[in-house]
Amino acid sequence: MESIQAIKQRFGIIGNDPKLNRAIEKAIQVAPTDISVLVTGESGVGKESIPKIIHQLSHRKHGKYIAVNCGAIPEGTIDSELFGHEKGAFTGASQTRNGYFEVADGGTIFLDEVGELPLTTQVRLLRVLENGEFIKVGSSKVQKTNVRIVAATNVDMFEAIKKEKFREDLYYRLSTIDIHLPPLRERREDIHLLFRKFASDFALKYKMPTIKLTDDAIPHLQKHRWNGNIRQLRNVAEQISVLEQNRTISASVLQSYLPSGNSNLPAVVNTSKSESDFSNEREILYKVLFDMKGDLNDLKKLTMELMKSGNISEVEKDNEGLIQKIYGEEQKKSSQETYEDLEILAIPEQTEDNFDVDDKNQDKYHFAEEIEEEETLSLHDKELELIKKSLERHQGKRKLAAAELGISERTLYRKIKQYDL
Repeated sequence: MESIQAIKQRFGIIGNDPKLNRAIEKAIQVAPTDISVLVTGESGVGKESIPKIIHQLSHRKHGKYIAVNCGAIPEGTIDSELFGHEKGAFTGASQTRNGYFEVADGGTIFLDEVGELPLTTQVRLLRVLENGEFIKVGSSKVQKTNVRIVAATNVDMFEAIKKEKFREDLYYRLSTIDIHLPPLRERREDIHLLFRKFASDFALKYKMPTIKLTDDAIPHLQKHRWNGNIRQLRNVAEQISVLEQNRTISASVLQSYLPSGNSNLPAVVNTSKSESDFSNEREILYKVLFDMKGDLNDLKKLTMELMKSGNISEVEKDNEGLIQKIYGEEQKKSSQETYEDLEILAIPEQTEDNFDVDDKNQDKYHFAEEIEEEETLSLHDKELELIKKSLERHQGKRKLAAAELGISERTLYRKIKQYDL
């Protein structure tokens, strides 16, 4: 069994952090077996190195190694990419195609961003993990494959399972061995080592002297949060190598290349989020509308009582609870004073002298002024606003937006066309 240091040199891994060493050690130990491995960690921490180590140290090293970015393949074609398709299975399928699981038979498949897989594809993948069987798109023939699956994700899998975006049984099949790579901010001593390695590589690539940090610049480099991890550090090193004429980099120069607002100061973060903040917003809107409708109906009832009887004291006595509900205790007195100041409209009595024959067909409340009710809130505009917010929140992903709105993706697509979004 090769040592951790030998593996680092072989695969170009820089760093001496204990958590990194433990991750490499687990990869070395699990490589000779066929156990499924799930590599977790933030984006940019170098998760793609672990499946390469596992493949090269396994008995499958002479077989094919295929890396698939599940998040980069459209949902409609990912089944065809992974499992293949028959000729004529769908529009554009002009010939039979072998999928990755068929091509990599006897080798290793690395499924990067496995948390982005659609639920239907997750069912197919579960079957491959359980008994090595799969069916091509458009075929009824069951085929066998013998592949080693190593998956990776930067998604919180337990949160995805809770939101029913990832199957729990598939997660436990994939994570027989869980290898976690720490973020760069937890590997402070490795940051300067990595920067020096990148600076040396770019000096060789662009045929120019290597950049070096001054003593006061190194603490600034190590204290930075590095949300993009190793990928971000590499980009910063490349920018400085290309743009700076002076090859000695001071703290002020380095600071100009680091994004602002990336402090490590403690902050109060509300980690308790509801399952769908958007659904709560929608429920509040509906409640306001229903309350307004109830108040309007109560006002209509009270107005009708006043019109029929004309006796304010009697109406107030009979509808004391209703008046209290509409105006409240504090406004009860003021509403009473308002009633007393009102002048009751005298309605002339109909007699045979002033009763016209043509009036028989008229409404007996023809003297009352007809008031056209003005719509104060437009549900049409609110719906448009909610759809826009949901699409912005999910960066245009209609499937996620439809799930948040509680409607089907087809209905959302129709509304998008209707509102010309």
